[in-house]
Amino acid sequence: MSTAVQTQVPGSAAPARKAGRKTAQHTPGQKALVGVLTVLALVWVIPLAFILTNSFKGKFYISDSPFALPTAKTFAGLDNYATGLALSGFASAMGWSLFITVGSVVVIVFLTAMTAYYITRIKTWWTSAIYYAFAFSMIAPFQMVMFPTVKVADLLGLATPWGMIVLYLGFGGGLSVFLFAGFIKSIPMEIEEAAYMDGCSPLRTYFKVVMPLLKPTAVTVAILNAMWVWNDFLLPNLVIGQDERYKTIPIVIQSLVGSNGNRDLGAQMAMLVFAIVPIVAFYLFGQKHIIEGVAAGAVKG
Repeated sequence: MSTAVQTQVPGSAAPARKAGRKTAQHTPGQKALVGVLTVLALVWVIPLAFILTNSFKGKFYISDSPFALPTAKTFAGLDNYATGLALSGFASAMGWSLFITVGSVVVIVFLTAMTAYYITRIKTWWTSAIYYAFAFSMIAPFQMVMFPTVKVADLLGLATPWGMIVLYLGFGGGLSVFLFAGFIKSIPMEIEEAAYMDGCSPLRTYFKVVMPLLKPTAVTVAILNAMWVWNDFLLPNLVIGQDERYKTIPIVIQSLVGSNGNRDLGAQMAMLVFAIVPIVAFYLFGQKHIIEGVAAGAVKG
């Protein structure tokens, strides 16, 4: 029985192993980018931590030491949460905010996707005009149309939670159509032509072929609009804020401020935590689709 003898040239294997081993090297530009992103992350996280810690402190200690952590002396437990829920009618506001947000998001996603599909696939001068009108609506500031909107809402009987859904459709349609249209332009026409050849009608082609492909953009549109509608204070305050029955979460939180400027900071912080948690959870659930949907919606046709 023979034994194979392996010979090794001194210094030959070690360089080969070193050559196959690559160490990730970050350029100074990449390190600077990581540093900037870290600072931005802290800028966004610190206010959330500030609200959370202060929600467990007594209201008289928040203004004295707002950035200090709760101690045995300043810790108030769940008293702030109980006070906020008892005094502000928060449960009703949570229900109306949920109704308006879900209704607005569903209507915006459903209608703007169909609108974007039509004006993208039907090439006429007036569909182009409609597209640019939607794009222009993103430029016009809300303050420019604020008072006319309130007047029209009163005349048309839209000063209700159901009317708010219609108003949010008008204000949120511009960006949504822009994103959907950019993605639809990237969908090859051959896919739809194959469906037509198989006997699908245009409507069935849209719902069976095109709509499933729009999922990343639809999730992006839903998240962006949900965050906006849920946290919006100005439009609900102008349209339905005077009706005690239909107050939303931001209006209720603002109502904790007294007429003389006195406010229960502890209850406000606790209610802000309740307001933040649902929308943050929804964002984390669909965050993986945001970059994909925004990038797809920026495709030029």
